[in-house]
Amino acid sequence: MSLDLLVHGSYPLEAWREAFAAAGPEAATLRLHGGPEAPPCDYALVWNPPAGLFASQPKLRAIFAMGAGVESLLGMPALPSHIPLIRLEDAGLAAQMAGYVCWGVLRHLRDFERLARLGRDADDWSALRGPPPITARIGIAGFGVLGRAVAEALQPHGFRLRAWRRSEGETVPGVDVFHGDAGFVPFLQDLDVLVCLLPHTPATENLIDAAALARLAPGALLINAGRGSAIDDEALLAALERGRPAAALLDVFREEPLPPAHPFRRHPAITLTPHIAARTQLPLSAVQVAQKIARLEAGLPVGGIVDRQRAY
Repeated sequence: MSLDLLVHGSYPLEAWREAFAAAGPEAATLRLHGGPEAPPCDYALVWNPPAGLFASQPKLRAIFAMGAGVESLLGMPALPSHIPLIRLEDAGLAAQMAGYVCWGVLRHLRDFERLARLGRDADDWSALRGPPPITARIGIAGFGVLGRAVAEALQPHGFRLRAWRRSEGETVPGVDVFHGDAGFVPFLQDLDVLVCLLPHTPATENLIDAAALARLAPGALLINAGRGSAIDDEALLAALERGRPAAALLDVFREEPLPPAHPFRRHPAITLTPHIAARTQLPLSAVQVAQKIARLEAGLPVGGIVDRQRAY
């Protein structure tokens, strides 16, 4: 029996058709549709869909988000409340995020860019060498699939690693894991790098505020590759003037693209990247969606179902 899958997002429908064609036997039953002419479908795979999309799809049994973030979908009044909303779990995002964070951490802690400039003209290179900062304290706020991948990538460098999550969860060897409101302040204390991978939820809005930033070590680095709403923008600009943090690497923002007049664009201590830390990989995403649809059709549980009260 064939199943109809509605696809709407930033990638062309033909690209998704190619990905699902190569996704294995679970995808063989799926017929992909896109655009307003799509018939009533069994499942939907979407990213930033138009407001009226779901009104024309009365037989949907589940909605898949084309990424790990679901805030834009949860903000839609027309989002059906009676069917599961399912986010992607990794699907190639974790390895990309780990590489991005490692680049940012090493670039800052080892001062690569400044030393490369100085090395062009200095006659005595021995004066430019320093010991690797293996004792640096690095904290990861948001310790799900992506956060654990980042920790595993950083561990071989010898850093002292911490992580923070909203609720209790599994422990990870070599990582001091904090949780809940009581654990947030000790998690932040004297961090040399704060990596923010938090989702957008009411509980994370402006969580990284003036008080949180003041607990970082002098000269610290803030990396935000989760959601822009987790950072209090004005508090960050003020904190940069005080050197806590001394620098920020930002990949996500409250408004994207970042408005031309936003002060982040011209601040000398801020490095911007255009939301590229981890992008959806079509082949891996197609495999995951096809496998989850097969499990749903068989009446089996699947991972990634969004808790709408917690917003992730």
